[in-house]
Amino acid sequence: MTEEKNDQNVVPVENYEVTSKTIKGIAALARKAERYANSLFVPEVFRGKPDDIFAALCAAERLGIDEFGLMQSAYVVYGKIAFSTQFKIGAFNSCGKYESLQYEFFGTVNTDSWGCRAWCIEKRSANKIVGPSVTIKMAKDEGWYGKKGSKWQTLPELMLRYRAASFLISTTAPELLLGFQTSEEVIDTIDVTATANGTLDQKVTEAQALIATTPVTTVDMPAPAIKVQSESERVSVAVAPETKVAQKRQPSF
Repeated sequence: MTEEKNDQNVVPVENYEVTSKTIKGIAALARKAERYANSLFVPEVFRGKPDDIFAALCAAERLGIDEFGLMQSAYVVYGKIAFSTQFKIGAFNSCGKYESLQYEFFGTVNTDSWGCRAWCIEKRSANKIVGPSVTIKMAKDEGWYGKKGSKWQTLPELMLRYRAASFLISTTAPELLLGFQTSEEVIDTIDVTATANGTLDQKVTEAQALIATTPVTTVDMPAPAIKVQSESERVSVAVAPETKVAQKRQPSF
């Protein structure tokens, strides 16, 4: 009898998936985000922010990638997530649809003609896929090369690889990161620099340049007409009229 009573008091553990697709799964995902928020292993940009972590977990689920790896590789700029190019390449190489990315350089090294194109083999069809070509001249024409904080001048070969890979992935498998930009693309485009806590700060140089280059139009307005008063008018205005003092009426007797 005792054993039967003990069995009746045991509460069965309900097993359900931690996902954003069910109500119970969302509750479990929220608790998971709270635990992540208190961990020192979480990047500073997410630390202490369970709501942001919850969004990152949902994004990782939707993309089908490791949630912790997503947070480690993510930058936040203007409320949007951008990933490192290494993370984007890793997601492409591990998706299972293509063989690993390869790179082909052309042109003369350290000149405007120096360029790179990324290519890969689609496993299902065995077709070779070649991405758009990227050159130093393109980087200069697009304004990437001279952008403050960019690595085009110091690490041109690496930046050629990164941009060529990003172009191929964006055109061949845009579903991998759902259109998310890489941190290198954001820096090249908006003139921002990465900070220690994982955010990207925009500089005021663009605003200052806009103010400096905006033409100022000067409009010559005629001066208002000034009425010249005569001597008598000036006297009449300057001299106030005398105030009459009422005289007391004398008694009639």
